[in-house]
Amino acid sequence: MRTTRRVLAGVTAGLVLALATVVPAQADQVRELEYWLNDYGITQAWQASRGAGVKVAIIDTGVDGSVPDLAGAVVGGTDVSGVGSANGQKPLGNSDESAHGTWVASLLAGRGTGTNTGVMGVAPAASILTVSVALGGVPGALNVDEQIATGVRWAVDHGASVINMSLTRNTLDWPPSWDSAFQYAFDHDVVIVAAAGNRGSGTTEVGAPATIPGVLTVAGVDRNGHASFDASSQGITIGVSAPSEQLVGANPGGGYVQWEGTSGAAPLVAGIVALVRAAHPHMNAANVIERVVKTAKAVGSVPSPIYGYGLVSANAAVTATVPTVKANPMGDLAEWIRIHRRAQATDAPKSPSSAPAAAPVALAPENTVNVANLLVPRWGLVTSVGIPTTLLLCFLALVVLGALAARRHFRRATGRE
Repeated sequence: MRTTRRVLAGVTAGLVLALATVVPAQADQVRELEYWLNDYGITQAWQASRGAGVKVAIIDTGVDGSVPDLAGAVVGGTDVSGVGSANGQKPLGNSDESAHGTWVASLLAGRGTGTNTGVMGVAPAASILTVSVALGGVPGALNVDEQIATGVRWAVDHGASVINMSLTRNTLDWPPSWDSAFQYAFDHDVVIVAAAGNRGSGTTEVGAPATIPGVLTVAGVDRNGHASFDASSQGITIGVSAPSEQLVGANPGGGYVQWEGTSGAAPLVAGIVALVRAAHPHMNAANVIERVVKTAKAVGSVPSPIYGYGLVSANAAVTATVPTVKANPMGDLAEWIRIHRRAQATDAPKSPSSAPAAAPVALAPENTVNVANLLVPRWGLVTSVGIPTTLLLCFLALVVLGALAARRHFRRATGRE
């Protein structure tokens, strides 16, 4: 699945007319871009929980734990691709694809770089386990499906109580190896959060792992809370919706980007799950998910294939009174396996000429924007647009002042003043 990435360009356009010289970016401009922290009740939820004590595994292209915004956040990791670093912190892939895991991690558990600077994640006290996988065009030593299955098991065995998966197979079905791996996670009381996928990148319908029963699937909405046409797929397995546009992420090696896609909506919800798990440490996974979906702000009839149960609400998920349930509201994988795998076993074998199943791919960005370019215009932009525009405005101002002076002189000469 692809994720849209932008280099904060909108702010640049707004600054050009006002700048006669280049002005350094204010320290808190990146933080101010994180509209979801207030709009979705996250800062309110921090009064009760910041995710302390919860380990969240990010199965992605690797998380660079050395970026300032993630200082102290990454507490463990592994590589299941055979081409990454042993600790899972080497970004895998080309350009945006390699940065994907770090963007996801910063939205989920970023610490910021100061009181009001840098990217603050939804669960800034949660810990991250990074599992690097070779997705898309990156060749790995293992089949990609097997990498995912191995990564899920590793995350469970190393203490993750939440797993974020911003990736897709672009198919409704999944390999049998995922049956046992995901069921292993559910048997160990782990909440798995997955992105629905991005229509603008060609994912027209929700694909696995977002179709697996028991997984909390996240759709994307724009800043106004409306379904994002380009950045969100639709399907009956959607649980809740969260922002997927105008997101901000920390880049491997430093710097920031603005990006779009359900790849970013998923970690926002995974962070809320971490807040709930920290606030209610004895609550099982089924009831954690129940709190998230039942406290969401409904949009139309629920659940729907566009918004699921509605727009996620962090403070309500953490603090509201929600009746307990015995079953995961997102479904039962074990029952699905019992019914469907048995039926598949009785089907005739596929022809040897059948096309191979699609391999999982990351929700890679469609167009990212470098935040530095957004906050401070490039010198070329200032010299080619900003300075000429400023000179033109000054000239126009002089013309207007001259006209006013001439009019005043004329009125005095004719005795009308």
